[in-house]
Amino acid sequence: MMTTSAFEILGPIMVGPSSSHTAGALRIALVARSLGPSPLSRVTFTLYNSFARTYRGHGTDRALVAGIMGLAPDDVRVRDSFELARELGLDFEFVPSDAGAGLHPNTVTISMEGADGTRMSVTGESLGGGRVRISSIDGIAVEITGDYPTLFVAHQDRPGVLAALTSGLSAGGVNIATMRTFRERRGGRAYTVFEVDGGLDQALLEYLRRAPNITLANLVNVPGAAQVSPDATLALGFDTGAQLLSLAGREGATIGEVMRRRQLELFPTQDADALMAHVLQVMREETVAPIEKPLPSLGGLLGGQAKAVHDAAPRLAAALMGETLSRACAYAMAVLERSATMGVIVAAPTAGSAGVIPGAVLAVAESLGATDEQVTRALWNACAIGAIVARNASVAGAEGGCQAEVGTAAAMAASAVAELMGADPKVCLSAASTAIANLLGLVCDPVRGLVEYPCQDRNVIGVVDAVSAAQLALSGVLDPLPFDEVVAAMKSVGDSLPSALRETALGGLAAAPSACSACRTGCGKATGK
Repeated sequence: MMTTSAFEILGPIMVGPSSSHTAGALRIALVARSLGPSPLSRVTFTLYNSFARTYRGHGTDRALVAGIMGLAPDDVRVRDSFELARELGLDFEFVPSDAGAGLHPNTVTISMEGADGTRMSVTGESLGGGRVRISSIDGIAVEITGDYPTLFVAHQDRPGVLAALTSGLSAGGVNIATMRTFRERRGGRAYTVFEVDGGLDQALLEYLRRAPNITLANLVNVPGAAQVSPDATLALGFDTGAQLLSLAGREGATIGEVMRRRQLELFPTQDADALMAHVLQVMREETVAPIEKPLPSLGGLLGGQAKAVHDAAPRLAAALMGETLSRACAYAMAVLERSATMGVIVAAPTAGSAGVIPGAVLAVAESLGATDEQVTRALWNACAIGAIVARNASVAGAEGGCQAEVGTAAAMAASAVAELMGADPKVCLSAASTAIANLLGLVCDPVRGLVEYPCQDRNVIGVVDAVSAAQLALSGVLDPLPFDEVVAAMKSVGDSLPSALRETALGGLAAAPSACSACRTGCGKATGK
């Protein structure tokens, strides 16, 4: 059963410009830091596939350095991480590699060297929306997702080592959910990854570290992971749209109410309402600040467009899009401008599509005079839709193209707007289906590898798609296909897209002559000393 937190769908709250290439990269580095030697003296980041081709424009390089120093995804110092690292005396280097065949599109190997000469390498994958997975440690394949509380143990491949480890955990009252051991060769280095049901504490870790043939025993905190057992039984759990509809009918609740109750069931000690209120606060800031005070983007393609659309609305709205939709488009554009200056935004569900939901939902809410409670309930609704897509398809441009990012955001926004207007769950899901169907096949082709153009314009299209899909559904024009089938179709189309059209900046508009002439220095070897 899906255990993803709502705040990994509307979230993380992060420094832009990319949830997979900035926040995700930073999170991989945070995990590597927790496993590697300390203090560090030198780090080499080897980047593969999409990471290798767009790491400068997406801020992947600055995010990796920030993460290896322990900064959080929403720390505004991420943009200054190179300078901070140099002040600390940390040497760093970026090496784009073309040896990424068979690897996830967003893969990086972080090779660390400690002040004492100790070395370790960690390979991680950014899965989209800030979610990450560790796939290799010192060249030995592992799989660490953080879905359970996770213990990583480095040891020698010797008889009795595993028995000692399991006995120690048992004596400490820890129940093992899964255990996987990986070894370099017989009698050589080995790693064991324990996923447990809880109960790990510092005293138990110290006990394990003192055992013979153990070189390292650390808790692995994978940022963004639910750390709730995937086999947990949830009264309000769902994986599909059909299951969500059934739950809503059984509970006599809206989609937003079901998602909120599910969050409380998953995380009973969490102040979910306060967290969602914070999401709303950041959304309001990100939609307004760039209109009031435009700033140039890091890549130079954005800065002032949102204000231009906002200021032209009184002259154009009556004949063209109307007041609400004009405002929604300006808001969406503003979010992309804030992200492109490495400002703080809400990934919704990604940074590249972060303008669609706040643009549509906030503009409609303002026209309705909706209360904060009504707006946050609509945002809970959006989380439910995004969670289903993330579970059954993808929200990452590197995996499914722009349809996975802006298409998913449009579906989330359409359903949220429908609930804000009083629609029942069936109508909300129909709006989401129509929104995805309208953008099926949309490619991800960022010019110069930047999350700027055509990303900002496509967020506008996402807003228009969402609002029109909501209006169709609210008018009784329901999509003939079930939401789950539309999501499956989106996944199939995304799987069919060539890599050149999935965030690598090798095809589509990114390959236009004018775009290519401007990005001759987009890739290459960079160092920081």
